[in-house]
Amino acid sequence: MTYKYFGAPDGATAARVPLSMRPEELGGDELGMNGMFTRIKPETMAAMVLTGIEGVPLHKVPPLELVVLHPDYAVVKLPMTVVDPLRGIGEEAVGAAAFIWSTVPDRGGPRDAFDVYRLLREWRDFSRRLHEAGHQPYCLVWP
Repeated sequence: MTYKYFGAPDGATAARVPLSMRPEELGGDELGMNGMFTRIKPETMAAMVLTGIEGVPLHKVPPLELVVLHPDYAVVKLPMTVVDPLRGIGEEAVGAAAFIWSTVPDRGGPRDAFDVYRLLREWRDFSRRLHEAGHQPYCLVWP
């Protein structure tokens, strides 16, 4: 599976995104300077932010909202509680969350901590762009 994070003002706009352009051509306020295609599931991303930064127990992480289910792709909406906490956090909080996630049993320690740190910093920038644009976070998922 491949995941592409992007922002849209509402679910109706997000639902039209896959119809209007191919996934590799998504433009706008997507994650990263040139967009971000990642293998990190949106539910994992939500759990990383909410448990590592907000201290929410894993079983309390809200589910994702399905916007479109198509034979070739799906679009899901991430809860605003995933991106809102990232807007104002500093480097210390990002580092602490990355360290917490690097200690999860299936993680590889310091190398993973650095990768998670970099990912959370990109998400912090993404969160700020979404907020400035008045957009909500969505993820386009396809095989």
